[in-house]
Amino acid sequence: MAADMRIGILGRLYPASAAATINGILGRMAAAGAVPVVERSLAQRMAAAGLPLAEGTELMDSPANKGLDLLVSMGGDGSFLDSVDFLGSHPVPLLGINLGRLGFLSSTRLEDVGATIQALVERRFGIEERAVLSLDGCTGCGTHNIALNEVSLHKRDGAAMISIHAHLDGRFLNTYWADGLIIATPTGSTAYSLSCGGPLLAPDCDAMVITPIAPHNLNVRPFVVRGGSTLTLQVDSRGEKYLVNLDSRSQVLHHFPTLTVRQADHKVKLVQLEGQDFLDTLRSKLSWGLDVRSSLP
Repeated sequence: MAADMRIGILGRLYPASAAATINGILGRMAAAGAVPVVERSLAQRMAAAGLPLAEGTELMDSPANKGLDLLVSMGGDGSFLDSVDFLGSHPVPLLGINLGRLGFLSSTRLEDVGATIQALVERRFGIEERAVLSLDGCTGCGTHNIALNEVSLHKRDGAAMISIHAHLDGRFLNTYWADGLIIATPTGSTAYSLSCGGPLLAPDCDAMVITPIAPHNLNVRPFVVRGGSTLTLQVDSRGEKYLVNLDSRSQVLHHFPTLTVRQADHKVKLVQLEGQDFLDTLRSKLSWGLDVRSSLP
């Protein structure tokens, strides 16, 4: 008989009803024979919301030495991206339960939680690996300096645009005069990059997308490069600071170091439930194939 599945739990308490929802999901996991292991700060926030965890619930400060079979992120895409940072290079598969709105990265809706828990404890799921970006040269950007969706540079507040000198594999690529620049993975091609005019990439493509944000030169367009490329960036700005973003995490830089973006040595393992497909996600979350005119009064 297989050992009980140990499931790490991470999440945000937003909206306000999330604490009760998460508490209910933990109870359903335990009833199905799983062992929930809750991230400590989430447990503290739930206790502050008047919903302390059951006595004896295991807590964790990191995924190290916890014997986790899975990590479940409860919330929206922001919570999911927090979970990627929490895992670092630990090879624990990740699943998102969507308590938010769009939840593009979260594969399970709240109404499907029961069936999902049953599939997990019966180990009826696959694993899909996704490329991750690493950022070198940014002190203060975090413990792991990794991003599942994108690394982006952005001007601060209402400051003038910034200049970003980009080299690709040691060769000069371009100087981007823009509000910023996005370097996205195939996973991130459905996020910020898409909003700025970047292309959609299938998640198994070995590629990165370089997408300018509001470029001064309108002939500068998004550029797809091979996944193994190394991109070196140097920022010039009339302002004294600019933003570096790794997914949902931001850091203000007051100096102008050389930044290097490349694929990380590890990949993130995503849980793929039966019947799920990236093309289905495109249709359901991006409303492909829907004629919005039919909903007009």
